[in-house]
Amino acid sequence: MPFYHKLGNIPPKRHTIFRKPNGDLYYEQLFGTIGFDGMSTNSYHEHRPTQVKEIRKQYSVAPKIAKANNIQSYRLRGFQVPQVDDYLESRKIMLTNSDCNIILAAPKNSTRDYFYKNTDADELIFIHRGTGKLRTMLGNLDFKYGDYLLVPRGIIYKIDFDTEDNRLFIVESYRPIYTPKRYRNWFGQLLEHSPFCERDIRRPYELETNDEKGEFLINVKKQGDIFEMIYATHPFDVIGYDGYNYPYAFSIHDFEPITGRIHQPPPVHQTFETDAFVICSFVPRMYDYHPQSIPAPYNHSNIDSDEVLYYVDGDFMSRNDVDAGHISLHPAGIPHGPHPGAVERSIGHTKTEELAVMVDTFKPLQVTEEAMKIADEDYFKSWLENGKH
Repeated sequence: MPFYHKLGNIPPKRHTIFRKPNGDLYYEQLFGTIGFDGMSTNSYHEHRPTQVKEIRKQYSVAPKIAKANNIQSYRLRGFQVPQVDDYLESRKIMLTNSDCNIILAAPKNSTRDYFYKNTDADELIFIHRGTGKLRTMLGNLDFKYGDYLLVPRGIIYKIDFDTEDNRLFIVESYRPIYTPKRYRNWFGQLLEHSPFCERDIRRPYELETNDEKGEFLINVKKQGDIFEMIYATHPFDVIGYDGYNYPYAFSIHDFEPITGRIHQPPPVHQTFETDAFVICSFVPRMYDYHPQSIPAPYNHSNIDSDEVLYYVDGDFMSRNDVDAGHISLHPAGIPHGPHPGAVERSIGHTKTEELAVMVDTFKPLQVTEEAMKIADEDYFKSWLENGKH
């Protein structure tokens, strides 16, 4: 996130002597991206963060592809993904390409006996159901329904849930996730026309500092495999840090919609971006106010991108027979638009209460075997005039 944050105790200058009360040194770590050119944080540890005692297991979590080259529109019934006790085992990749994985998860329990680190990808975790606390090496964040949790690659974390009823929509991105550049000035500050500002972004507020030695299991994801690595010291031993590279939270309920006299295109809903895909938030808003406006979206062709829409809550005016937790996939190369009757139903309406998350990828998405378990394979017929599919 392109603004400065400081938590805990740090020395006045980088790369200088910083001693513990007993005279020993704290250990500095530069936690950075894109070589030494991207966002970074300087953190200070009770112990060297490099002490690996053992690598126990390596196993694949790569998705199994059902349709590598797909042009069919699908509806996935997301709440049919079964609840699973373990957090990592609960994560089911639905759609994938070389830039991202789109994941559904229904974990029943917190990460208890291990820590987790994704070395390859930023993780954007959308909380559809559940409350709890994201605990990380750089501090903790409380979360609730509607929160996006942005966890930069390389962050070691645990996730603690308050109950067993949890539903997550996760985008795992191999490209860094940023706020849209058109919302920022040349200093990185969010501009007046941005649909959110720095006040809406929640930074880590609580730093756990554990001065412990022993055996600590970190499940590390790298290139589609999980490595079970045993570290000699507690990974949450940071006593302070400052910089620009840290986890943060943003609530979809704090996104202020941009509306117009006639129907606005999807980019007005953009919330995050990479150089390979964008993420948008559809929130309750007033409809267009031209006297002849049609509130329903117009038909449009996805020539250059696949469109994925995750339905969260509310009345999805442009779709028939869509419920919370459903995912629609509209692949590149074919047009799509409102279902039959949706345009007519929308005329005269003044507002919508829909809540949804959209991911538009610039490379085609492959459909996984996990997705086919919950897929409506006749969804592509739902635009026929008779409405039967």
